[in-house]
Amino acid sequence: MKSRTHLQQLKENYRVSGGLFDLEDKETNIQEYDEMMADPAFWDDATQAQDIINKSNALKEVVNGYHQVAEEKENIDVMFEMVKEESDAEMENELADQLKKLNAAVEQYELKMLLDGEYDANNAILELHPGAGGTESQDWGSMLLRMYQRYADQQGFKVETLDYQAGDEAGIKSVTILVKGHNAYGYLKSEKGVHRLVRISPFDSSGRRHTSFASCEVIPEFDNDKIEIEINTEDISIDTYRATGAGGQHINTTDSAVRITHKPTGIVVTCQNERSQIKNREQAMKMLKAKLYQRKLEEQEAEMLAIRGEQKEIGWGSQIRSYVFHPYSMVKDHRTNAETGNTSAVMDGDISLFIDAYLKSQL
Repeated sequence: MKSRTHLQQLKENYRVSGGLFDLEDKETNIQEYDEMMADPAFWDDATQAQDIINKSNALKEVVNGYHQVAEEKENIDVMFEMVKEESDAEMENELADQLKKLNAAVEQYELKMLLDGEYDANNAILELHPGAGGTESQDWGSMLLRMYQRYADQQGFKVETLDYQAGDEAGIKSVTILVKGHNAYGYLKSEKGVHRLVRISPFDSSGRRHTSFASCEVIPEFDNDKIEIEINTEDISIDTYRATGAGGQHINTTDSAVRITHKPTGIVVTCQNERSQIKNREQAMKMLKAKLYQRKLEEQEAEMLAIRGEQKEIGWGSQIRSYVFHPYSMVKDHRTNAETGNTSAVMDGDISLFIDAYLKSQL
């Protein structure tokens, strides 16, 4: 029976999923966190309290997800025994459908288990910078921005625009967004790199094919109270300017936008989301600390790779994905070879195919 073969494969997949972590240890940790939260003095340190709550919620999501998959598997086991006792075409079809759904659920659960990096659970700061090419590249930057906004909506993440520099004629010169949600960085870290577009240009009256590039940088939003980064005032220059943006509430008539340049590294951060210059400055400093801390982590990783004799490019600047609209339709990730011909769906935010493939490739 075809469905019996599927069930045997499912059971094998399920055993792999169950072996990814120690369930008892996680349940014990949850119980310890619950006891800490029940302590009357729990909220004396609000920062520490929130950290414990976040850790507890993350563990509960993993454990509850495991039990949910296990319960679904038990229901399928019962259905399978019924099919063995009494062959019924309708029941066999239903069993096959349930097996497909459970296999998909197991796969998604295993992917979540891969997000075990130190900062995977954090919010993500995502920046887009069009490459050379003027309006062409700036328009491509705005298309990527829309793609990531749509993806965030599908995942239930919230998006906050920190900085928006409109293009000269269309698109963007640069944009920085904050994607808020559990595991936002864990998923979006796969997008770090250069994205290439091939299409017939809507800005070319001759209808010629153009290639455009845009860089995507993704870093986790760090808790400034937990990262050890000191910034000397003599190492930075601060400029203010009038905020601009997509219109409406983004427009400000005062010089509230802030740009901070870190002289030793050349890192530049900008923020114009807030109406107050003071708040924009605070947010910009927070972003600068995050970038400097990320740089420190990457330098440490580079040193370790050099010691081990491994060659691995760190940072963004290499082409990771091509989006071809002409002469054929194809989006292909060059790191994993994941690809699809449904370019419209991808540009509407359906990029889980590439993100999932990247996470699996890191095993």
